[in-house]
Amino acid sequence: MTAAAWGGLLGGTTALGLLLLLVGVIAFRRPRLEARVLPYVRDLTATTVRPTPAGSRSALAALAAPFLRSAADLVERVVGGAPSVRRRLVRAGLGTTVHEFRVEQVLWGLGGFAVAAAAGLLRAWQAPVDPAPLLLLCCGGFAFGVLLRDNRLSAQVRRREQAIVAEFPTVAELLALAVAAGEGPVAALDRVVRRTHGALSSDLAALLAAVRTGEPVADAFDRLAAATGVPVVARFAHGVAVAVERGTPLTQVLHAQAADVREAGRRALIEQASRKEIFMMLPVVFLILPVTIVFAFWPGLVGLSLTTP
Repeated sequence: MTAAAWGGLLGGTTALGLLLLLVGVIAFRRPRLEARVLPYVRDLTATTVRPTPAGSRSALAALAAPFLRSAADLVERVVGGAPSVRRRLVRAGLGTTVHEFRVEQVLWGLGGFAVAAAAGLLRAWQAPVDPAPLLLLCCGGFAFGVLLRDNRLSAQVRRREQAIVAEFPTVAELLALAVAAGEGPVAALDRVVRRTHGALSSDLAALLAAVRTGEPVADAFDRLAAATGVPVVARFAHGVAVAVERGTPLTQVLHAQAADVREAGRRALIEQASRKEIFMMLPVVFLILPVTIVFAFWPGLVGLSLTTP
């Protein structure tokens, strides 16, 4: 066998091994049996029980764990931005640490490296090529995978914040109704959390758990206002904290905030529809109008060609 064939065989084996490692780590991250059963047999929330890391459940993951930790530390030193990543992880509601996110970035980078290596091997199989561009391509694939995971985290944050904005009016109205019925803020919050499901409900459930462990209600809402990235929720939490501290009526505040959010949603919908009008004109101008002109003038052109001697 030639050197190119040996190189192709070695690269293919390496890419296959990395792909199997990635598939195995993803498969071993599934929640364990106790993580699925304990929320139904104990008075625990879903965020209390977290799955055990994959390194303690698999020999393959245990062997790869030192390499992944070292690679994650290297990515942390090169990329940086740990405070920003930590804030985005909290806002996305993932519940993972910065180091675990760096490990995920390494896995995504290995996936990009494997794809780039497979493409380079296919190219080298057809004709001999210089290995330096292939090495640069593989490094670029690794960097692309790392950056793609970071972009994916930002997309998760935006999607969750949009869901929170959509859920906020309903949650605020339910809280206002419960408070108007005579319940206190904590009891009303517990009733709403038990009756609703969603991104905002999970944040309120974490806040309720903090209140039940001894944290003051005003401090818990202030912490929620400081941690969230949604201005509507920040105003809501700050308003509730001020109302609890000063004893002001809470029902009117919640109703007013829900009405403001609904009005802002209507304005955003109208603005989005006005921006879409231009895109709606594209098929009319470039498709329907030319077909109408052809149907109008084609019979005349055919008649002229028939009457021409």
